[in-house]
Amino acid sequence: MDRFKPYRDQLDALEKAGRKRRLLVPAGKDFSSNDYLGLAQSPFLKDAAQTAISNGIAHGSGGSRLLGGNHPEHEALEAFAADHFGAESSLFFGSGFAANTALFATLPQTGDLVLYDALIHASVHDGMKLGRAPFKTFQHNDCEDLEQEIRTWRASGGTGTIWIAVESLYSMDGDRAPLADLARLADQHDAMLVIDEAHAVGVFGERGTGLAGALGQQENILILRTCGKALGGEGGLITMPAVLRDFFINRARPFIFSTAPSPLTAYLAHQAIIHVAENSSLQTDLADHIALAESCFSGLSISEGQDSQIFPIILGEDQLAVTIATELQAQGFDVRAIRPPTVPAGSARLRISLTLNVTREDILALSSALREALALAEAA
Repeated sequence: MDRFKPYRDQLDALEKAGRKRRLLVPAGKDFSSNDYLGLAQSPFLKDAAQTAISNGIAHGSGGSRLLGGNHPEHEALEAFAADHFGAESSLFFGSGFAANTALFATLPQTGDLVLYDALIHASVHDGMKLGRAPFKTFQHNDCEDLEQEIRTWRASGGTGTIWIAVESLYSMDGDRAPLADLARLADQHDAMLVIDEAHAVGVFGERGTGLAGALGQQENILILRTCGKALGGEGGLITMPAVLRDFFINRARPFIFSTAPSPLTAYLAHQAIIHVAENSSLQTDLADHIALAESCFSGLSISEGQDSQIFPIILGEDQLAVTIATELQAQGFDVRAIRPPTVPAGSARLRISLTLNVTREDILALSSALREALALAEAA
């Protein structure tokens, strides 16, 4: 008996469909990571880490936040983040995924309803499945469809709180959510709005605070900001009313029963937020990259005109996306193929991510190599 046959069969099916995932060590010019401001390997964070360790900051927390793992660095980060982002309080998690999962598994209650954008992150889906409230999708960035879902639920007798889940900047399409309209709908229908700023924090907004602006100061809006992308480290911060932070500490199983993020991680996240706020040239330099790429990838990317660091090149066929990505990797460009189920069926793509780890010359060279690879694939 081959006890692993069901797994082999599924892996074989993925291989035949061009969807089998593999781990690749980054190599070549970085056009795939989310290290948008180039901080992950920056001298600034390296020096900050060395100084922290020299000053006795622990590299391990030693336990959950409730059982010996709550360190001054966690408290300092959360207090600073609440003030910096204009919220009443904040709570730090080991990752943005953990934060999202905890939020949707914990806050929506029995009798509530979660309405989520069709392109919301997988972490929200996992949280909703663990939660008490039913959930339903609405069409991507479509406020009219969202409002219709709200009205339909209310007309059917729904009386609980409605939770609206969106991202401010979508990681696979590079487009922005209509945040002002969403906030208006949330106010109008007495709903809670949860905004995932994972791909916007650091990159956009005054002092790198993201796209939500002052919305996070409203008591019916919670915002997740990850520290593992533009901020160059790891972890996730949720800003929220203090009563909800207290509820998390008492009811969120992913928070209560998980070893806390290391104090060193919290310290570095704190320093990264300050560094980005004080160095506007980071945003300016990335904006220059975006403007150049808008020209270079004209006619290829669906994100044209969206003012985003993410350029998806839709190829449709899974194997074609893999083939083109492999060719670009062979030429020294770290570009990855994105296939279903990460993106909808028939929309396999190259996700070109702009970071300060590359130069203007690198962007021009990638554009030339990409157009040549696409031309050869079309002629084949």
